[in-house]
Amino acid sequence: MKGQGDMAEGSMRKRKEPQNGCIDHSVDSQTTEEQPMRATVLQKEVGLVSGISLIVGTMIGSGIFISPKAVLLYSGAVGPCLLVWAACGVLATLGALCYAELGTMITKSGGEYPYLMEAFGSLLAYLYSWTTVMVLKPSSFAIITLSFAEYASAPFYPGCTPPVVVTKCLSAAAIMLIVIVNCSSVKLANYVQIFFTVAKLLIILVIVGAGFVLLAQGNTETLSNAFEGSSTSVGAIGLAFYNGLWAYDGWNQLNFITEELKDPYRNLPLAILIGIPLVSVCYVSVNVAYFTVMTTTELLLSPAVAVTFGDRVLYPVSWVVPLFVVFSTFGSANGSCFTAGRLTYVAGREGHMVKILSYISLKRCTPSPALIFNGILAIFYIIPADINTLINYFSFAQWLFYGLTALALIVMRFTRKELHRPVKVPIIVAGLMVLVSCYLVLAPIIDKPDLEYLYCTVFILSGLILYYPFVHRKFSWARTFMRPITMHLQLLMEVVPPEKTE
Repeated sequence: MKGQGDMAEGSMRKRKEPQNGCIDHSVDSQTTEEQPMRATVLQKEVGLVSGISLIVGTMIGSGIFISPKAVLLYSGAVGPCLLVWAACGVLATLGALCYAELGTMITKSGGEYPYLMEAFGSLLAYLYSWTTVMVLKPSSFAIITLSFAEYASAPFYPGCTPPVVVTKCLSAAAIMLIVIVNCSSVKLANYVQIFFTVAKLLIILVIVGAGFVLLAQGNTETLSNAFEGSSTSVGAIGLAFYNGLWAYDGWNQLNFITEELKDPYRNLPLAILIGIPLVSVCYVSVNVAYFTVMTTTELLLSPAVAVTFGDRVLYPVSWVVPLFVVFSTFGSANGSCFTAGRLTYVAGREGHMVKILSYISLKRCTPSPALIFNGILAIFYIIPADINTLINYFSFAQWLFYGLTALALIVMRFTRKELHRPVKVPIIVAGLMVLVSCYLVLAPIIDKPDLEYLYCTVFILSGLILYYPFVHRKFSWARTFMRPITMHLQLLMEVVPPEKTE
């Protein structure tokens, strides 16, 4: 909607001359005629290494340090627990392969959003963007930073739990710092992601190495009779998968930034095939290492599983574990923020969010309004946050859309046969993802119908109230109301609408 902020846009394009920005406004008119201006769009600055770091760095975050307790609790024994972790890795890989086909077939950023738009139309895509932008992405960001805050503050409160106000204030500070980094530069955000990915792989290598040394020394008591006491409840197993898959969440992150990926036809599937199996091996190995040191009861009672492991195995340098866990969670939060901003940006560009969210920083080529908006929502979510409730809430809605996206792949095999598919997975893989998604959505509800599932469903459908007047009908009074707000925000943040580059 070009009318919004036109006056602000025009004045900024005339006045601003960024040194390293998206547009090169040369003073020399002859030079301007000979050299075309660089378009105001997000630049392709994410290569293969950065892509792998984004997948690995986002997947390995708080999950492996929070979820082991929940997966063990719901699975009931060590054997099923390890099987759930391995099965979650297989599911993540199959899902990512479906997304590799979709991402190389429709090279648009925004994760599931453009695929749902292409297969099912505007309404379902809008409900996805509404739910994900307003709840799923910021709540995920909040969960990860809360985990970061718990580990970062633990050394200052030995023998007791850090005060809630301390962890929440620290979480809010982390959110603000990460948003500033991502608004400043795409390259800086990529460097941060690579650094923290290396750090988290290093601490996982230390934990796994120590665990296997103990295993070789005969510490196998917890691993013997591994299936004794296994849970047989369908709902409990579903919740075990919920928490395991929460730790694996992030396998679809590259699809959120496809437009910024160098050579997406090569780098998207290659990053997936390298990153996700690496994470799967790390997760199963880390859990085996935990069980060489702790009994199932001790693991369930531990406030911080990785820290307890470090205290018992790595003394007197046990402080290394919480330090690197802090690095790990911070890097995961950085990756979550990076991709969340791109979905919000694309939804704004398509008219499913207010237009200001689709604007790009004139100087830094980052979707700063979208990033700031996601950070503000995440801060609101940390105020009442309970991590386990948020994980269940997140997984219920997220797997609903994962299943719909896999179904979109099947639908487009018949409705969009003309589309080029550099990567093509067997259709049975997409069908399996649909069935698994249905199970993960329905089984816990049938087993234990909590109100949180009803709240989630009501919230998703509440988007229809806004869809009809603002998206479908595009009421003129709404544009009139938003125009001055957009103009002032545009001038304040020094952002401009993205240029179309066909």
